Amino acid sequence: MNINLEELRNTPKTKSGFVTLIGRPNVGKSTLMNHLIGQKIAITSNKPQTTRNRIQTVYTDERGQIVFLDTPGIHKAKNKLGEYMVNVAERTLNEVDVILWLVEPSTFIGAGERHIVEQLKRTNTPVILIINKVDTVDKKEIIKYMDTYRKVYDFAEIIPVSALRAQNLDTVLDQIFKYLPYGPMFYDEDTVTDQPQRQIVAEMIREKALRCLDEEIPHGIAVAIDQMKERKGGGMFDIDATIICERDSHKGIIIGKGGSMLKRIGSEARRDIENMLEAKVNLQLWVKVKKDWRDSDFLMKNFGYDKKEMD
Repeated sequence: MNINLEELRNTPKTKSGFVTLIGRPNVGKSTLMNHLIGQKIAITSNKPQTTRNRIQTVYTDERGQIVFLDTPGIHKAKNKLGEYMVNVAERTLNEVDVILWLVEPSTFIGAGERHIVEQLKRTNTPVILIINKVDTVDKKEIIKYMDTYRKVYDFAEIIPVSALRAQNLDTVLDQIFKYLPYGPMFYDEDTVTDQPQRQIVAEMIREKALRCLDEEIPHGIAVAIDQMKERKGGGMFDIDATIICERDSHKGIIIGKGGSMLKRIGSEARRDIENMLEAKVNLQLWVKVKKDWRDSDFLMKNFGYDKKEMD
């Protein structure tokens, strides 16, 4: 038997690949990804449709590298923005090495979950089922939830976790690496995301607006960064941003009495942005009305949604 030493030397010992997180809106995908990466990249809130773009983050250790794609939740589209979000999520399933499907602990599988099962049946990608939020239920019930899901699809693995409390996340990483191919890393080991800083800043502002505002408004908002400059000598950024809403009545609510709501959104966002940039931030926020922007290809592109994903 001839051993090719050159080939042995060139065989990578690390694994590297792409993993997508899917699930219905608000099951904890962004929270899970932020905890796995150990850094806040994807925004979180208790409202659906929080994640609109496919956010790419990177986890690296001695075993290799996992590139996570945090996609929008799969749901029934109601407008162009909705169609865009569903397209992004469903197209990703065939482009990755592993699929992580997050569900809530339940013995009932609803129409939304069954729709996802149908999507999964069209792919050959290994699927790891993550039953999230197990800290909210009786531990004895977890086996029932696992059995319920085992009956509807042949999962590569089923893992109960609490993303919020970072429980059992090491097991998730172990199982992902098990299914990744051997290969060189895609990014430098200190990379955590491919998102431009401006995009992350816009998302952080949008997150605070989602958390502070009433139920009906957040779906209709976007954030545009008008200017982001570091002052000479470093240590300080000047950022001007505009919150876009769909109605005049919404504008008044976002600004609040005497500008109180806008001030609150700005000060909460500024803290996160300063932590990310490791610098002081002078953040100025404005509010503009652009009616029906979610049904406009031009405006969606303007607010950072990729036209290729809209087709």
